[in-house]
Amino acid sequence: MAETMRAIQVRTPGGPDALEAVELAIPACGPGQVRVKASAIGAGGPDVLIRKGIYKWMPPLPAIPGNEMVGVIEAVGEGVASSLLGRRVLVSSRELPERGGCYAEYISVPAEAPFLLPDEIPDADACSLGNVQLAQALLLGVPAVQPLRSILVPGAAGGVATALTQLAAFHGITVIGTASTPAKQAHALKHGVGILVAPDPEGLAQRVMEATDGRGVDLAFDHVGDRLLVACIRSLAPMGTAVSYNIAGGPPSSDVFQELRALLTKSLAVRTFSIHTFDADREQRRGLMVKAIELMRQGAVKAPPTSIYGLGEARKVHELLDVGATLGKIVLKP
Repeated sequence: MAETMRAIQVRTPGGPDALEAVELAIPACGPGQVRVKASAIGAGGPDVLIRKGIYKWMPPLPAIPGNEMVGVIEAVGEGVASSLLGRRVLVSSRELPERGGCYAEYISVPAEAPFLLPDEIPDADACSLGNVQLAQALLLGVPAVQPLRSILVPGAAGGVATALTQLAAFHGITVIGTASTPAKQAHALKHGVGILVAPDPEGLAQRVMEATDGRGVDLAFDHVGDRLLVACIRSLAPMGTAVSYNIAGGPPSSDVFQELRALLTKSLAVRTFSIHTFDADREQRRGLMVKAIELMRQGAVKAPPTSIYGLGEARKVHELLDVGATLGKIVLKP
């Protein structure tokens, strides 16, 4: 009888109760593959979209959610160097043929997919490296006035935002941020935010202008849409860019083109952003992750606080994710 492993699977999309704890055969390690035994598994927003069946890059059902896993290579397939055995690695589903697959005790992946991890980065911390990878693409991949002097990061205690604020501070960029609770405000100030302003989109632009002596920010990062994207546009300095990297609150509350025309003398821009832009650019995508690992290894960017749950508590974790009741990174332990 084949050896089995524990995994979390979605057969019928839905709420947290759609996550089923199952026993599956440990995946074979085929030619050109390595098999990784999990020690820490990241949980986040894309996993929720897979559970709901609405992820734009949805794997076929039944699906195992999970987009990052840290573990040890415990088997290698034909044609793969045995020297990889025992190496500690990060598996990111951005490097795999399809997304998901990491809510499991084992995963088999192409040998060239995992990233070797240095001893300085603990397992749980490494689960946040994907956010640092994304933050670099957000901050450094947008043409704007150079050098960047200041940026606006609403929701600065979020996972991607925390990586973004630290990276900006590392590059000497002033970070203006918002956060909704005292705990989140303290977190933001600890992780790179230099100036906190009230989060309400009404009046946000005025508060940003006051914080920048009337200039505005070079980049503003919007993850909500609705009124916030408009507020970000109005917060920009001449030649500035508002970057929309999520739209959790729905479409913009007013005509974006009209907003830009109303501020024509500033020559502003709006850019949408997705890390999937790099799906077909392996060299640049992997280069961003290698740099993310180095930044965390040297302490330039630190992982946010982690909350640890057992793999079998995936439903509870998704209940927390659904209501945004988390601060830092959630990690599942097999």
